[in-house]
Amino acid sequence: MKKIITFGLLALTLNCFSQIKQDTIKKLDEVIIRPYFSAQPLLRTTGAVAVLDKTLLEQQPGSSLVPAMNTIAGVRMEERSPGSYRLSIRGSLLRSPFGIRNVKIYFGDFPLTDAGGNSYLNALDLSGIGNIQILKGPQSSVYGANSGGVILITPNTISTDSAQLALNLTGGSFGLFQENLNLSRQLKNYSFSLNQSYQRSDGYRDHSGMERKYLQLHQNWNYSPKANLRALLFYSDLHYETPGGLTADQYELDPKSSRPAAGNIRSAAEQQAGIYSKTFYAGITNNWQFNTRFKHVLSVFTSYTDLKNPFLTNYEHRKEFTFGIRTYVEYFKKLQDITWRFNIGLEASRTRSNTVNSDNNYGMPTNLQASDKLKATTDFSYAHLNVDIFQRFLLELSVSGNLYQVGYERVAPVAIAPKNRNFELRFMPRAALSYLLTKEWSLHTSVSRGYSPPTLAEIRASDNQININLQPENGWNYETGVRYQSVNKRITLDVNGFYYQLKNAIVRRLNEKATEYFINSGGTKQWGVETSISAWLIKPNTSAPIRGLSINSAYSLSLFKFDHYIDRNSDLSGKYLTGVPKNVIVTSVNLQLPRGFYIFLQHNYTAKIPLTDANTEYAREYHLVQSKIGWKGLRIANIPVEIFAGADNLLNQKYSLGNDLNAAGGKYFNAAPTRNYYGGLNIRF
Repeated sequence: MKKIITFGLLALTLNCFSQIKQDTIKKLDEVIIRPYFSAQPLLRTTGAVAVLDKTLLEQQPGSSLVPAMNTIAGVRMEERSPGSYRLSIRGSLLRSPFGIRNVKIYFGDFPLTDAGGNSYLNALDLSGIGNIQILKGPQSSVYGANSGGVILITPNTISTDSAQLALNLTGGSFGLFQENLNLSRQLKNYSFSLNQSYQRSDGYRDHSGMERKYLQLHQNWNYSPKANLRALLFYSDLHYETPGGLTADQYELDPKSSRPAAGNIRSAAEQQAGIYSKTFYAGITNNWQFNTRFKHVLSVFTSYTDLKNPFLTNYEHRKEFTFGIRTYVEYFKKLQDITWRFNIGLEASRTRSNTVNSDNNYGMPTNLQASDKLKATTDFSYAHLNVDIFQRFLLELSVSGNLYQVGYERVAPVAIAPKNRNFELRFMPRAALSYLLTKEWSLHTSVSRGYSPPTLAEIRASDNQININLQPENGWNYETGVRYQSVNKRITLDVNGFYYQLKNAIVRRLNEKATEYFINSGGTKQWGVETSISAWLIKPNTSAPIRGLSINSAYSLSLFKFDHYIDRNSDLSGKYLTGVPKNVIVTSVNLQLPRGFYIFLQHNYTAKIPLTDANTEYAREYHLVQSKIGWKGLRIANIPVEIFAGADNLLNQKYSLGNDLNAAGGKYFNAAPTRNYYGGLNIRF
């Protein structure tokens, strides 16, 4: 009933404001995105695309990406403890041993996802991000292996000719402290943005502290009128403790506790369970516009990660090195009322991983369990055609050919000579069309095929066995939608429906020692509806008592079920997909007042979540309310200063944000913080 009332009031309010006369409304900026090479208005996009710009990111707490990402319909992000991210697009959270799977992530021009399928999103600091575009549904035709979607992250850039220096200081509950320093400068044809940040937290639960040191440099050099170089470098030193899951009884008795000892297995605190990760990433892109018709883009990137993971039953140490290129050629031509753009390119990357597992003795590695050298090779070529007819029909056709290879060599306990597994060539097509009905309404439809080979973390899982027989997941996705954008840009509406059938689903199993491994079993059928609506109820102005009032709301309906899924002797076909809530509603209100004062409120309703494949256990539904107030009009010694304060979980809900699915012994729950507060200031020189 609450959901119905919320939507009813929202619809009534928007209907009232849509009646405002055209001559009283000031035109707002149009949202322009770049999902597939070329810039285009969001209204005309052929797929399900969402954008988090800098303004939206700044409304949220700067210590985590979770609240901002969860405002997007179809996206679910969790944080089991500070720094321990898990991310899914349309349900891809289920088989996610290291937080992110079936989603391809790019940072600037470069893939953050390595050839082995790992994406160290938690290495990034929010202060180094300019905006985020989320492409929902399979995008394998242009971006290679993914069946959930693609996330395009733009690093901070400078937009003015003058030097800028900005400092942010934030402190809050549970030992939160965050410091960000940004220096940006434009020097004729060269510009750079340097970000430095430090963040720490004690965490809400016992043994859930985190610390991250981060440095990022983004540069742009227009070395000729037709060409430029862009370079991106970052270094991240991240450590966070993992308190472990609790049973329902432990969760009810003391949600702040970490996982206790059980039998011969020590507690999470005794074993100093956690992650120590140091990552260095570098990439450079050359963009050469030969003439008005031809363009060539070449990107080269590399990364190195040193990761240590003391766990309850072992101590894992991984050293990973990745090198790759991404390049394409573009041809553009306009013939009267028809323009077309053709791109052809390739992306290739190599990841080598040296992995050593030892016994864990109170956080120190001791006796060797297993040592392996693994490598993954991902190569795909792609072609993309964009045809714009009369600025009304937009047709996109694309396809990629994907090659994936895995190699392994066992060093200990018994040496095995190097072997390779070559996966067969897979072609991933996408066809999409959008039609501009009027200046305000558009329709779009698409069909695409997704493809996700097993990651190195699934081929060599926690049982230290190498399963080279895992098959890639793949499936067809069909979707259609309608968008509305008022002429004055005050109201936008996006409604999207889809059906995705996944085959060869990779599912998680536990052996007799409660360690995980993976097999192929059946698939899923995923019906879903995603809607989002935003409106300026009072347009931005400089004279009224209220200087602006906007409301945004997103709703996700996820009817995701297993298909032909046999778990040992149990037929789980028709059961709801584990870890996916059926309904999620997120609504936010932004109020702007005179003298730079502002108030931001957000409500997140998440329905109950199945914790087991058999749907025998559920996490309770919850209502999460957060707020932020601030003052941007303060000046000290003629220096602009913003002060702000915020609160999270105002209703003091007891909920688990990051459940351990199908956990052994029923240890599903990772308690999220109770009501907590933060405050800070921004100084711009």
